[in-house]
Amino acid sequence: MGSLKVPCRWWYSYSPLEQTSFGGKAVPFPASRFCCFLPSSTGWRSHPGFVLHSLELVHPKCSSFVDSTRGVHFTARASVQPVTKEIVEDKVKDLPTSGDSIRRRFLEFYAARGHKILPSASLVPDDPTVLLTIAGMLQFKPIFLGKVPREVPRATTSQRCIRTNDVENVGQTSRHHTFFEMLGNFSFGDYFKKEAIKWAWELSTMEFGLPADRLWISVYEDDDETFSIWHDVVGVPAKRIKRLGEDDNFWSSGVTGPCGPCSEIYYDFHPERGESNVDLGDDTRFIEFYNLVFMQYNKTDDGSLEPLKQKNIDTGLGLERMARILQKVPNNYETDLIFPIIEKASELANVSYAVADDCTQKYLKIIGDHMRAVVYLISDGVIPSNIGRGYVVRRLIRRTVRMGRLLGIRGDGLENLEGAFLPVLAEKVIQLSMHIDSDVKNRAARIFEELKREELRFVQTLERGEKLLEQMLVEALLDAKGSGTAPCLSGKDAFLLYDTYGFPVEITKEVADGRGVGIDMNEFDTEMENQRRQSQAAHNVIKLGVENGSDLTENVPDTEFVGYDTLSANAVIEGLLVNGNPVIQVSEGNEVEVLLNRTPFYAESGGQIGDHGILFVSKAGNHKKAAVEINDVKKSLGNIFVHKGTVTQGVIEVGSEVEAAVDAKLRQRAKVHHTATHLLQAALKQVIGKETSQAGSLVAFDRLRFDFNFHRPLLENELVEIEGLVNRWIADATLLETKVMPLTDAKRAGAIAMFGEKYGDQVRVVEVPGVSMELCGGTHVSNTSELRGFMVISEQGIASGIRRIEAVAGDAFIEYVLTRDNYMKQLCSTLKVKAEDVTTRVEALLEELRVARNEVSAARAKAAIYKASAITCKAFSVGTSKEIRVLVESMDDVDADALKSAADYLLDTLEDPAAVFLGSCPGEGKVSLVAAFSPGVVELGVQARKFIGPIAKMCGGGGGGRPNFAQAGGRKPENLLGALEKAREDLIAIISEKAG
Repeated sequence: MGSLKVPCRWWYSYSPLEQTSFGGKAVPFPASRFCCFLPSSTGWRSHPGFVLHSLELVHPKCSSFVDSTRGVHFTARASVQPVTKEIVEDKVKDLPTSGDSIRRRFLEFYAARGHKILPSASLVPDDPTVLLTIAGMLQFKPIFLGKVPREVPRATTSQRCIRTNDVENVGQTSRHHTFFEMLGNFSFGDYFKKEAIKWAWELSTMEFGLPADRLWISVYEDDDETFSIWHDVVGVPAKRIKRLGEDDNFWSSGVTGPCGPCSEIYYDFHPERGESNVDLGDDTRFIEFYNLVFMQYNKTDDGSLEPLKQKNIDTGLGLERMARILQKVPNNYETDLIFPIIEKASELANVSYAVADDCTQKYLKIIGDHMRAVVYLISDGVIPSNIGRGYVVRRLIRRTVRMGRLLGIRGDGLENLEGAFLPVLAEKVIQLSMHIDSDVKNRAARIFEELKREELRFVQTLERGEKLLEQMLVEALLDAKGSGTAPCLSGKDAFLLYDTYGFPVEITKEVADGRGVGIDMNEFDTEMENQRRQSQAAHNVIKLGVENGSDLTENVPDTEFVGYDTLSANAVIEGLLVNGNPVIQVSEGNEVEVLLNRTPFYAESGGQIGDHGILFVSKAGNHKKAAVEINDVKKSLGNIFVHKGTVTQGVIEVGSEVEAAVDAKLRQRAKVHHTATHLLQAALKQVIGKETSQAGSLVAFDRLRFDFNFHRPLLENELVEIEGLVNRWIADATLLETKVMPLTDAKRAGAIAMFGEKYGDQVRVVEVPGVSMELCGGTHVSNTSELRGFMVISEQGIASGIRRIEAVAGDAFIEYVLTRDNYMKQLCSTLKVKAEDVTTRVEALLEELRVARNEVSAARAKAAIYKASAITCKAFSVGTSKEIRVLVESMDDVDADALKSAADYLLDTLEDPAAVFLGSCPGEGKVSLVAAFSPGVVELGVQARKFIGPIAKMCGGGGGGRPNFAQAGGRKPENLLGALEKAREDLIAIISEKAG
């Protein structure tokens, strides 16, 4: 069909960056952004199936077309023609398809439809139910729950996400990642299914130009409404719409909470395979790239579905997947989002990705994926450790290092064999980060430092793992020789190497095969599956639930905080809770949570604890007086302050007027410590480097605690310098300045923001002029002189790469100094020396103690050897073909070190081949055991570390060691004689079998 000239009405959706003045000029805008409305019997009707061919404005001089949703309405007489494959391809062939341009085009597409572009949230979520940000909707969870009011009706984001539940699939499939970007459009009680579906289709077919005949749709099996929209409104043939079950197309946040059907768009890479017996789960043919969740129900405790008061839209389009489609590459890894990292890794490994085998390509893909994950995690403040988020980073780093070593990368991959290659790859990741998170570049030095330190440390671990593997192989060969079976490494040992020492099972298998040792892969797979289930349970669920107090909080407004300006205020009780349940009144002696319309009490946040004080009611209903002692204040459900305390007098009621009074002395202590925390951070940056940053804090009445990123303990002179700087700034008596300004202005001015903290458009900036400027909502002193003095009381490591300083200032500083001075006076009195001589006297006492302990230890060893010489005659022979001397005896109360000396003496005396097993009770509730076997015994396949374990268990303990020598302890002395008898019987039986 050719073009058709008809009267029509048009809607043009424009980018915020485009000019929108039509006047009498030709239309200079992409035709794909025009939506055609043709006249019908029911009025104007949208026809997305037509595109603009030529346009003649009916009112060319009219300039008032723009409305608030970034679009233009106008009436025109135009030529339109049906959308064809050729037209779409012609319109989009010159459009950019880079990952950055896809992200930009997506955001601009929805911005032109009234959505506000919001920044990506941190990978560290403000949500205790999840470890990391795993979905684009996570930052909007409180809005979806109705806990906080929406600030905009529509939003669009490009969210950085981390998922590790499928980490073993990374590099194996074409689409699995640990780090990925989720493009999303969201509606908070605004539009719903029809608009979401039509826009998703328009984005896919018009903006990105995907051929309509290559797109397939999935809908929930019972969702007829969605099926109808896709088929009747959008025009997708029914045969390309698949109904799937609850497991595939019904989204649920958990056992209870918001849920609803979803619909997905799939791209067909192989339409030539036909349309019969199609399986959308076939990864070789299809990829699901856009998921639309229609959040319309609340699932109750009994499993029934209730309609939500506010229906929401939550969508996700995988950026890497769309890039793969548009860039026409065989997998996500070969897109411009990841492939530059792979190319750099190939260069370091001196291999060519294009001609590499499948295994080599897999290793390179894993490196490309994991490097993005670790760089962005460290940038967001996650430091490698053995717990929580830190373990996720550590595990990904170790997998990357393993892959590099498999590829032959040593050192930095260049010329420095003592260097690290992860920082080299991180440079490439950071180069690609500018349109994802521009702050990453500013944190580059810290990222490089963390990666280098973690890599070099792990290389040492790998080398220890190699030694352990060799030991395991020797033991497997010895066991096989003794039992006459084929040598085999247990699956648990292989998993230990994999999980603790970072050995891929492929490496273990390759080394083991070279020694003629098999691996119990079934047991290994069982261990892997157990870990995978634990990982999925911990990392891949976002919990949304309606809490007990939801009905109450819907009717309670946000609390007005007046505590910056005053420590007392009149307020009204808006709500009362006892054990989390709303009540009307609470009487004396009961604990209560009080919700006020306004308050001077600071609620715990930003590390500062909540205020203490009193709520005083002069008259409460028919009751004369009442009082509540407040001992904590927290924020809940947005900006509602919850005052926790105990009714100490009378009865309080909802609606009563109260006088809220903060404890001024405790508030001053908190203010002092909060300002001191800012000064401490400034001093740390000056002394140990600007790259150090806050990793947590506590501002309490009695002390402050500050956690920061640093790789080593602080030196004594560094602590002295830090204390000196802070005390100098205190003596300067500088007035603090507090301002409220736009977040962008604050960052431009150099204000320090805490990683992982969420900030609004307007932020509070606390500045100590010339010293410190931070985004902070806490309470502070007016003048640094109020701190009076500052002292560090401890500095220690709390995790890998995380240090902690505890310090005091103000009244707490005076109290600490006086208390410590009192201790010093007592110590001087006890030692009978002056204060300046205490150190010398203590060092002399410690040296005397060390000498005395060594003398005692030597005497005990001599006594043990003397006892051992007396029992040598109790040794007996076992075996016929090979006679082995065996001795199993009790050594009374000999301690563990002396017992070892005795065993060494006896083994030398009895000569090879010999087996010695000794036990003792060195103290109340203690057992010591030692097994010492000569080389001739070990060669038979009898190993000390394996033999001692079951015996130690009889005594309520355990131990370990080497094949020739092992020690153990226990807590049941009463079982020692029985354990020694068991050891004697087992040694006789084993050696008789082995020695014939």
